[in-house]
Amino acid sequence: MLCLGVNFRTAPVSVRERFAVLKGRLADANRAIAALPAVQECVLLSTCNRTELYLWSAQPQEAARAALAHLLGADAAAADCFYTHEDAEALRHLATVAAGMDSMVIGETEIFGQLKDAYRAAQEAGTTASHANRTFQHVFTVGKRVRSCTRITSGPTSVGAAAVQMAQQILGSLAGCRVLVVGAGEVARTTAKSLASRGAEHIFVANRSYDRAVDLAAQVGGRVIRFSEWIPYLREIDIVIVSTASPAYVVAPELLEQVQAERKRPLFLIDLSVPRNVDPACALVQDVHVYDMDAMQAMAEESLEIRGRELARGAEIISRWVQEEGADLLSNHSPAHESIGK
Repeated sequence: MLCLGVNFRTAPVSVRERFAVLKGRLADANRAIAALPAVQECVLLSTCNRTELYLWSAQPQEAARAALAHLLGADAAAADCFYTHEDAEALRHLATVAAGMDSMVIGETEIFGQLKDAYRAAQEAGTTASHANRTFQHVFTVGKRVRSCTRITSGPTSVGAAAVQMAQQILGSLAGCRVLVVGAGEVARTTAKSLASRGAEHIFVANRSYDRAVDLAAQVGGRVIRFSEWIPYLREIDIVIVSTASPAYVVAPELLEQVQAERKRPLFLIDLSVPRNVDPACALVQDVHVYDMDAMQAMAEESLEIRGRELARGAEIISRWVQEEGADLLSNHSPAHESIGK
């Protein structure tokens, strides 16, 4: 078992975004990796904070070289940002990710669902067999165990909740402020719900899929704005939270220059997208302040010390699990073993 990856600890968002794989492309990406020399099974995980490949091979060195070259593509200079874990360490790392212990926001709940989605996409692509299936089923169990046996989920437990905490630090009370959420995916959804729970009274939602925007706005008592019309609304908005699956910028400095000429007051943008959706040059516009996932990381690190003891307890649970079940999961002689077809 191998894990190859890049995450928020090893690379800034400007590097991570180059290796992000959109959800709709995961199946094809898994199939392309499974077709590489020596790769028998694989699961690709791609979130705003990491892109990781889990694979199984009887020739691990050959598989690792081929997989890393495939992930890097023409971006070989980024190789130093990637890490590799093998066998027990790969298993330990996967369990740590599932438990939310390797997240920017320690104990976050979103990663568990994202990991399940990644596994499901690999299953549907036909790139998993006995080793991947057994491993992920057991890992989901130990991830739940860590969350239930520790207090790791105390405090903000999602990127969305952390974004709202940042908004509060920027604006003070959210009461009376006007917030625009651009996007209606899982991160946007948790962010909007956190905004509502923290007292934001005016929440606007814009999304390419109007029906999804309507659904999210209904959940938080917000108002829907058509995606093609949200830029003019910035004249009345205090803070914008952007989280879409667009591979390109959706907020450009030229647009904000026009808006700020009329606003005459600060505008705050929190970009939770990877690849980024807010052009970093927007920060050069007068009275515009841009925060991306790297800024979120800095804020999250401030609260890391508080959860230190819970991290240690979670690590102990995972270490015991690896000792008790790792040998069986990593065995090449499992009765249920089968290889996927190339």
